[in-house]
Amino acid sequence: MLLEVRDLKTYFTTLSGPVKAVDGISFAVEKGKATGLAGESGCGKTTTALSVLRILPPAGKIIGGQVFLKGKNILELDDDQMREDIRWKEMSIVFQGAMNALNPVYSVGDQIVEAIMLHDKDVTKSEAWERSGKLMELVGIDASRLNNYAHEFSGGMRQRSMIAMALACNPSLLIADEPATALDVVVAAQVLKLLKELKTKLDLGMILITHDLSIIAEICERVAIMYAGKIAEYADCVTTFQRPLHPYTQGLIAAFPNIRSDRMRMISIPGNTPDLLRPPSACRFHPRCQYAKAVCKTEEPGFLELEPGHFVSCHKAETEIKGKKW
Repeated sequence: MLLEVRDLKTYFTTLSGPVKAVDGISFAVEKGKATGLAGESGCGKTTTALSVLRILPPAGKIIGGQVFLKGKNILELDDDQMREDIRWKEMSIVFQGAMNALNPVYSVGDQIVEAIMLHDKDVTKSEAWERSGKLMELVGIDASRLNNYAHEFSGGMRQRSMIAMALACNPSLLIADEPATALDVVVAAQVLKLLKELKTKLDLGMILITHDLSIIAEICERVAIMYAGKIAEYADCVTTFQRPLHPYTQGLIAAFPNIRSDRMRMISIPGNTPDLLRPPSACRFHPRCQYAKAVCKTEEPGFLELEPGHFVSCHKAETEIKGKKW
């Protein structure tokens, strides 16, 4: 296994108390495979990525759990070891919003070269430029554009440039945070196709963060459905879409249009996303769940493997899998 996240907890300190942004989640990423993190805005997807890379803002702190990369718990490494041995070389990230991720006063080539030379002390500047050109061509941009600035690139080209920069030191794991954000539908499809091709060509492990289930279905082998800082359901994509067991997953899929079926009114999930400063007791989804019973309000469901490779955190699902009526 390339990456294993076990019972990860990340809280943010505020004047009103701790915000439990990520509260005990577990998932894994295999080499050459993609795991998707899906859910509503504010459910903890990006915080999970920042925790894995250990680049949280000052108010955020990992208070528990383990993150194993190639068998090594990287939460035990100091900041220098993370910077020199892990980030860029083993793990890198394509941040949400490429429009603002590139420095406007340096050429795109200069920024890629800087990343290469910072993490590979043996490479010369001319070698770094040559490698940068190959990276640009790998993502579908002519190497002659290295001297251009961010404002001379379209949104899709900026996103491709960010992907090239993330691949500068040949990492084993790539984290893509909402890679299609702010792109029109045609360009977004091109960028997603590129990520899928790179995953196969470079044998990359990938964490894909998105709220769009269609992107998950297209690129990922496994998906973790997050809700209010926890994982509600975790399985391979085929199982998740064909046999969702958690009511929240069922609600997300029902709210998504199906172009192959008759036109129908979309079914929304009632209620609002909970406040993670004071999350609901026991099952965090129970205030919005049409199947909620008293036990859902008093006992937190376990994160259990109810079927081979299919993990669910739900009293209803657990009861029904055992052959009992809910």
